[in-house]
Amino acid sequence: MKSKVIGSTLIIAGTTIGAGMLALPIASAGIGFGTSLIIMMGLWALMAYTALLMVELHQHADHSATLHTLAKQILGKKGQYIASIAMLVLFYALCAAYIAGGGGQFRERVEMVLGVELSSTVATLIFTFLVALTVALGTHAVDKLNRVLFTIKLLAMGGVLFLLAPSVTHSYLLSMPVQQGLILAAIPVIFTSFGFHGSIPAIVNYLKGDTRSLRKAVMIGSSLPLVIYIFWQVVTLGVVSQSNLLDNTGLSNLIASLAQTVHIDKLATVIGVFADLALMTSFLGVSLGLFEYLRDLGSRYNTSVNTTKNTINSNNGEDQDVGTLTTKQRIIAALVTFIPPLCFALFYPQGFIMALGYAAIALATLAIFLPVAMIKKVRKTSVDNDQAYVVAGGQVALNLSFAAGLIIVVSQVLISMNVLPSL
Repeated sequence: MKSKVIGSTLIIAGTTIGAGMLALPIASAGIGFGTSLIIMMGLWALMAYTALLMVELHQHADHSATLHTLAKQILGKKGQYIASIAMLVLFYALCAAYIAGGGGQFRERVEMVLGVELSSTVATLIFTFLVALTVALGTHAVDKLNRVLFTIKLLAMGGVLFLLAPSVTHSYLLSMPVQQGLILAAIPVIFTSFGFHGSIPAIVNYLKGDTRSLRKAVMIGSSLPLVIYIFWQVVTLGVVSQSNLLDNTGLSNLIASLAQTVHIDKLATVIGVFADLALMTSFLGVSLGLFEYLRDLGSRYNTSVNTTKNTINSNNGEDQDVGTLTTKQRIIAALVTFIPPLCFALFYPQGFIMALGYAAIALATLAIFLPVAMIKKVRKTSVDNDQAYVVAGGQVALNLSFAAGLIIVVSQVLISMNVLPSL
C-alpha cells in the first residue's frame, strides 16, 4: 500500500482504539464473552458499512468537503444544522474527556520518567499544547506521530496479551448474561468503541478523494480494532471471573484484578502505557477531525469575505488568492478546537465520564442517521454513473442501519433515565 494509505489506515485504527477499548471488559462483564462478541461483530459491520457510505457520499463533493458541507449540499439548511450540532457535541465531548483523562496520565508519566512534579493544571496545559501543536501542523504531522505511537501501542498490547494469555480460563468465557437489561445497556458503550467517522473527511482530503484508497483504508482501519478487541476481551474476561468483574467496576479495579490474578507486578505498568497510548492516538484522530471541521467553516467564511474584497479590488487591478488558509487562520482554528474542551477539563477535572455521557447519541446521529439520510437523497437524485462507487446492500441495508441507530439512541436514553442499569 502507498504510504498515505497506510497512514490513513493507522489514523482510523488509532482513532478507534481509544479509551473506549478500556471500558469494554467492564461493559461486557454482565453479559459474558459470547454475547459481547456477537454485539461487537454486529456493531463493527454497522460502522464499517456507514463509513463506506461516507466514502460514496464524498464522490459527490470536493475532496476537501467536511460533513458540514455535505449535509448542506445534500440535505439543505436543516441537515446542515443537525450535522453541526452533532459534530460539535461529539467532538467537544470527546476532546474534553481526553484532555481530562490525558492530563492526569501525562502528569503521572512525567513524574515517573523525569521525576518532575507538575500541578494538574500545568500538566493539562502542556499535554493539550503538544497535541494542539501537532494537529495545527496538519494531517501529515498527525500521520507521522500516529505511526510511531500506534506501533508502540501495538507492542504494549502484544505484551499484555502475552502476559495474560496463559491465565485464560475456558469456563469464564462461557459465562451468560446475568440480566437481560445489561445487554441493551452495553450496546452504547461498545458502539462508541468503534467510532472513527469524524476523522473521515480529513482522510478523504488527505487521500485527495481517491475512492479505491479510501475503501481500503476504511476496511483495514476498522478491522484492526475488531481483531484487537476480540483478543482483549478473551484475555480480560477469560482471566477474571464474571462475579469478580461485577464486584469491582472501574478501570483501576480491572487492572488491579488482572495483576492480582496473574501475579505479575509489571502488568499494571504495561497496561498503563497501553492506556496512555490508546488515549493519545484516539485524541489525535478526534481533535484532527474537529480541527478540519472548524477549518472548513473558517475557510468558507474567509472565502465569502475575500470574494467580496476581490470584487472591490478588481477595479483597482489587484489579484488575491481566494480561500487560502493562512497560518493565522490555522492558529485560530486550533484555539477554537482546544480552548473550550480545555476549559471544561480544568474546571471539571473529574468529568471524564460525564463528558462521554452523550457521545453515543451524537455519534449515532453523525455516523448512522446523517449518512443514511444523505445516501437516500443522493441515490434518488443523482444521474446513474457506472464509474461511481455504490455501497452494496441497497434499501434493506439502509433501513437496518437506521433501525440499529434507533436501538442505540433509545438504549442510551433509557440508561440516562435509570430505566436500564448504568455501567
